[in-house]
Amino acid sequence: MAAVPSPSDDAERVPGLDPLALARWHARTPTNSPWLHETVGARMVQRLSWIKAQPRAWIHWSPLLGGEQAHQAVVQHYPQAPVWLAGEGAAAAWQRWQPAPPRWWQRWGRRADRDAAASPWGALAGVLAPGESPSAPVDMVWANMALHTQVAPRARLRQWRDWLAVDGFLMVSGLGPDTLRELRAVHAAHGWPDPAPAFVDMHDWGDLLVETGFAEPVMDMERLTLTYPSAERLLADLRASGRNCRVDRFPGLRGRGWYARWLQAVEQGLPRTPDGQLSLTIEVVYGHAWRPAPRALVRGTTAVPLKQLRAMLQRSAGAGHDPAGGRG
Repeated sequence: MAAVPSPSDDAERVPGLDPLALARWHARTPTNSPWLHETVGARMVQRLSWIKAQPRAWIHWSPLLGGEQAHQAVVQHYPQAPVWLAGEGAAAAWQRWQPAPPRWWQRWGRRADRDAAASPWGALAGVLAPGESPSAPVDMVWANMALHTQVAPRARLRQWRDWLAVDGFLMVSGLGPDTLRELRAVHAAHGWPDPAPAFVDMHDWGDLLVETGFAEPVMDMERLTLTYPSAERLLADLRASGRNCRVDRFPGLRGRGWYARWLQAVEQGLPRTPDGQLSLTIEVVYGHAWRPAPRALVRGTTAVPLKQLRAMLQRSAGAGHDPAGGRG
């Protein structure tokens, strides 16, 4: 069974991140996937062209927040691969994406496999409950805009690794440390707590991938400049994409007076484009990495679990054949 992150494990938790606030955010069922997540997901799909492997099955982590349009784009990229849904919103996505049962006059000559192949959601293999693993290892775990929302990232990365077959790969993205830097400056100028948690640098994510058993991590980042006609519109976007889950955020609700002061501070403090739009930076971190074949440690005496020994022998017997179809 795959490792499941425990928010109570202080050694695993991200410092300064409130697990209860994050759990409340994850418990929501969005009507539509956040547009920023869809934008990042579309860029992640473009990166699939770098990889020659053709997954036989894959897992979509947090599919509603990860992006419904992005999900459909991955299905188009790998049309024959069934997909498991896992993480936050997986059950809700399963209910939303299940095809409606055919009416009685449509059943004549209709085949279920043909219907599944025609579905924009692909062939749905099932929903993974917390702590559950797929019936067989998969060749890709897709986790768009998920890195910065993990309260125990080491345990989560180990869980994703354990779901993968040897030579399977992880595609992941999240927010980087330059995100909301202009808004952070406004809050600091007024003595307010930061508007968002501190996000992790891509190089640290690369190190963490290696630490948790992945191989050949490739990390890159880009900065997006978002523009808004007003502070109200900016706030609506922030609310759609997440919540401030810092432990040291304001401890209670604030009134209309504070809200008006915040809007004024943003209107006056954020930089503007030449046409007068408010400007805000988002840093996006992308990464992919592989699950390597198990290796025995070279010692005077080496103890190898039977399951690992079998995998190593099968790997040796299949030398010269790349089950993943090659790497990018």
